[in-house]
Amino acid sequence: MPLDRTARHLPRPVVIESYGDGGFRLGDLSHRGALVCLTDGIWAADIASPDAIGDDVIAFVAGSTPPVEHLLIGSGTAPWIVPEALRTRLRDHGIVVESMTTGPAVRTWNMLLVERRRVGAILLPVR
Repeated sequence: MPLDRTARHLPRPVVIESYGDGGFRLGDLSHRGALVCLTDGIWAADIASPDAIGDDVIAFVAGSTPPVEHLLIGSGTAPWIVPEALRTRLRDHGIVVESMTTGPAVRTWNMLLVERRRVGAILLPVR
């Protein structure tokens, strides 16, 4: 299912309190599966692996208001190197991308969010 800004979502970015067992706890909510966290909200995402990040996800991230400047990709438990083609497509939108496993990505998201940075994150669950 493609990402849709009109779909049910959390209409603001929030700190992620915990992760694991295939999901995330944020605010008063719990979600199982991947998340796309942006400057204007948090959406559930049908992204099974970082390799599934395509043009539709890039357009969704690039459409954030205010615009995302730094995108974190939390790749689950295995490290993942961002392909140069993806890095270039994001750079064309003024977005710097960094990949790391989900744990460090969650901690970095939280830290940059508290600093009021224009950060986004695609977070794959840890099982």
